[in-house]
Amino acid sequence: MEMDAEAFEALVIEELDKLADEMVDGLDNVVFVVEDEPEDGSDLFGLYEGFSLTERGQYGMGELPDRIIVYRRSHLSACSDEAALRREVHTTLVHEIAHFYGIDDEQLHELGWA
Repeated sequence: MEMDAEAFEALVIEELDKLADEMVDGLDNVVFVVEDEPEDGSDLFGLYEGFSLTERGQYGMGELPDRIIVYRRSHLSACSDEAALRREVHTTLVHEIAHFYGIDDEQLHELGWA
């Protein structure tokens, strides 16, 4: 599937806007970023960089924001049409936001989000 970076970023924003308020209202000091691919060349769909709520402890002012990265090329390679792309981006957003809340990959797999 083909889609330029600007159109993909717009799609990610649309899917982010569709997420339940209960999921996104608790996000604190988190930015969403779209990149073409991981630096290590892996085929990750997304990545959470930061400290989950369960690890924050003495978290306060001055910390750089956590980042949720959505990778464009791996999504486009895995999806045959826009509907499939939207589903995969939605799943990736839920998966990475769950890491913010301290849910690990094993739990996500059990819940069907990995």
